[in-house]
Order: sequence, then C-alpha cells, then structure tokens
Amino acid sequence: MIARHRVPKTPLSNFVNMLWYYDEDYPRVHAKERILPGGTVEIVINLKEDIGRFYDKGDTSKCFTHRGTLIAGVLTEYAVIDTEEQMSVMGINFKPGGAFPFFNLPLSELQDLHLSLDELWGSSANTLRERLIEAPTVDAKFDLLEAVLTGRMTAFDHHPAVQFALAEMGRRHSQSVANLVDKIGLSSRRFIQLFSQQVGLTPKLFCRVLRFQQVVKGIGGTGDVELADVALNCGYFDQAHFIHDFKAFSGISPTEYLSKRTIHLNHVPLED
Repeated sequence: MIARHRVPKTPLSNFVNMLWYYDEDYPRVHAKERILPGGTVEIVINLKEDIGRFYDKGDTSKCFTHRGTLIAGVLTEYAVIDTEEQMSVMGINFKPGGAFPFFNLPLSELQDLHLSLDELWGSSANTLRERLIEAPTVDAKFDLLEAVLTGRMTAFDHHPAVQFALAEMGRRHSQSVANLVDKIGLSSRRFIQLFSQQVGLTPKLFCRVLRFQQVVKGIGGTGDVELADVALNCGYFDQAHFIHDFKAFSGISPTEYLSKRTIHLNHVPLED
C-alpha cells in the first residue's frame, strides 16, 4: 500500500488543504462505503479505470456512473461509493471555501452533487487523468496537479466577510450568524449570499457540518469513547440533539459509527 500527501506551495496552500495519492494492491472486505460530510469540495481521480460509481442511499442496488475524474460538492448528507474504486486513486482536498477560485460558478450549485469534472473543465479534465496515469512517480503526479491548479486560479483571496467568518467559525463551530453579521457590517442576506457562493453552504449549515466533523474526530480512532462527554464538549444541548444531528449527516447513530469505525474517519463500511 502506498499512501502519500503533499501540501502545495503558496498561493495554492491558501485554498488547498492537500493533494493526496492512495494505491492499494489487495481487495477490500466490503464493496461499498458511506462518505460522510466534511465541509469541503473534493476532486477525485480514479487511476485504475475511467469511471466513478455512486449508489442510491435508499436502494444501493441502483448505481449512478460518472467519468473517472469527478468533483464532489460540499455534502450535507452521506454518499455511498464503490470501495473498489479506491484501489488506485488520487485527488485534491480543498480547504473550506477553497474551491471557488478554480470554478466559474457559485459553489452552492454543487451542494450534494457528484459530477464528472469535464462538465466544468471540459476535455482538459480527461486529459489531466491521462497525464497523471503516465506520470512516472507520485511526486511527478503531484507536480502536475499543482501546475494545473495554479493555471486555473482566478482569485487569490476570499471576500473579506467570508474570510473573517471562516476564521471565526474555525475557532468556534457554534457561531451565531447574527453575531457574525454584526461584526462584519453587511446585511444578513448579503452575507449569506456571499458565503454560500464561496463556501458552498449557508453559514448556519456549514457550522453544523463543522461541529459534526468535530464529533467524528472525537470518536474516531480505536480508544474508548464516552459519547455523552463528546456531545457536551462539541456544544450539543442534550443527547437527543446530538444523536439527531449525527444521524442527519451520517445516516447512522453514533453508537453504530463506533462499531464500524476505521482509520479512515469519514469512510464507513456499508453492509451489503
């Protein structure tokens, strides 16, 4: 197994959390996985075959296919993917709000969507995949991704209101939108519009996803966990609120997540 990542150089590092590469030469024990909402946009490139498969959450026998280079918008609920496609794959994990300089549309239009990247980048997306396959080393693949992203940048900073809000939310996930608006000085409507366009979710929903991710990190891993303590530490006002929110994003209870967790915190094996 090869698992590598790279933090790109500036100015890309202002928008991209990391470039990643994963190659595994043995089959997984489960065929499908839940992907949990993480608050970010992701580009995923299947280097093994030119296809991406997603499944209907209500009936996982129904499959939807895309090209092997795809973009995943910011999720507000889990998605079901084909585990076999994770055998040889690489991608771009954007920071929250980090994808907007690379796409000529409001990121809110991508919410909960998985699209073939050529729908947004044209044939160059498919050419990118072919060049990545031909690149002789992992570092050469990372170099190519950095070069392509650098060439596609159309902005070098967020709107000041969005930048301020992201910093505040990063420090405290239970931020009140009204409090942020008071500090920023824009109307609530204008602030929500700007934030949704550049981040992909409304400020309130984005804060909920951040808090959900705080929970996932708190109960992930292999150690013993007290769910009541995690709920309290993450700002839920009672256990029912905590469980309801967790199920809304993941489709399962915190207890079920604990029974299925792996080292990949946002990937949950799905029983056939």
